[in-house]
Amino acid sequence: MGRGAFLAGENLSKLVELMAHLRGPEGCPWDREQNYDTLKGLMLEEAYEVVDAVSERDFGGLEDELGDLLFQVVFFARLAEEEGRFDIASVIERVHAKLLRRHPHVFGAVRARNAAEALKSWLSVKAQERAASPQQKDSGKSVLDGIASTLPATLVAYELGVRAAEVGFEWKKAADVLDKVEEEIRELRQELNREAGVSSARLEEEVGDLLFSVANLARFLRSDPETCLRRANQKFVRRFQAMEREVAAQGKNLRKCSLEEMESVWNRLKAKEAR
Repeated sequence: MGRGAFLAGENLSKLVELMAHLRGPEGCPWDREQNYDTLKGLMLEEAYEVVDAVSERDFGGLEDELGDLLFQVVFFARLAEEEGRFDIASVIERVHAKLLRRHPHVFGAVRARNAAEALKSWLSVKAQERAASPQQKDSGKSVLDGIASTLPATLVAYELGVRAAEVGFEWKKAADVLDKVEEEIRELRQELNREAGVSSARLEEEVGDLLFSVANLARFLRSDPETCLRRANQKFVRRFQAMEREVAAQGKNLRKCSLEEMESVWNRLKAKEAR
């Protein structure tokens, strides 16, 4: 074991001991009051802050946010240990065993020659695990079973596409996915142009179909829709706030500007950013 691994283990032990102290009688009243449900939101918040740091390539921030996320893992494991369910050691042991099991193309007789073969091997093992799980047996053995309902809808759409692709229900090329996106746009336009009036339920359905197709376009292009949308949100905030500053510098109030005036500033800032 290298020095880095030794220090990691030693530091993790110190963190685990600190967590136990915080939950103990001489520890922190707030930490003692926490439970699985009160920590759920904090776990999600820390995970998203990690994603933000990655998107910004803020490696100083990433180091800090990964520590916060690790603390949440240790916190949950401590709650389980207090109830006699499992502890952080068994969590680590379990993920270690899982990684060995899911990498037969590394630790087995047949090696993967490229990333595509490695992914195919990984997905094959995952499918075997799902098929053997008690939950899968009880649910009718659908390949779509077991996706966490608490995931953001964009990531559920992503995972549904991954599962369907595992059994060959997949587009052949990116152009085919774009065709599907354009098909959904046409169907949405048809709903908007109906002479009998627009049905809100039908519009919601068509917009959902469009979003689902776009989410799977991101997946097909080896990205994930949540990251794509978060980056688009950040870009919109950046450009909109730049527009606010530009308008204020001209001595104007954004609320009193016409749409044409705002679009003129927006397009000028967009062109400047592209340069």
